[in-house]
Amino acid sequence: MAKLVSKTYGEALFELAHEENKASEMLEEIQSVREILKSNPEFTKMMLHPGISKQDKLRTVDEVFKGRASDELTGFIRIIVDKERFREIDHIFQYFIDKEKESQGIGVAYITTPKPLDLDGRSMVRDKLLETTDYKTIEYNYIVDPELIGGMVIRIGDRVVDSSIKSRLNDLTKELLELQLG
Repeated sequence: MAKLVSKTYGEALFELAHEENKASEMLEEIQSVREILKSNPEFTKMMLHPGISKQDKLRTVDEVFKGRASDELTGFIRIIVDKERFREIDHIFQYFIDKEKESQGIGVAYITTPKPLDLDGRSMVRDKLLETTDYKTIEYNYIVDPELIGGMVIRIGDRVVDSSIKSRLNDLTKELLELQLG
């Protein structure tokens, strides 16, 4: 359900940004607002509090965002509050960010390894990803997960390449269990 909500509202925001020819500006603004919301969890708690009326929440949105954020984004946040979807605002913003970056030819890669990659390793991964994808540029997010044991997991959007030893061991375990049971 949450995924459907974030897709529906995120798509509407994406279309609005493109209709107004403000996609790049909206992307920057949404990223900024998202960071502000993350650094102010009290605001989110207040917006989700069932004891605070919708009118008070809408008034607060106006006080906080009017004149600081674009009218389009302020209006959008008001809609989110009015439809009682504020709980999903981070997912909605993330959907918009991902979709807008995709439309600009920017890929976002999450590279998980058991140990930090050195500069040569990062360079090899960057070169290979640029070579094997259609993206103009790629933003790289490096994650360390010692449970992988070895290898790496690369995720770009909904595509995942898992060459980790942990994954291979899990596959081998499944095969052995099937042999024993069969």
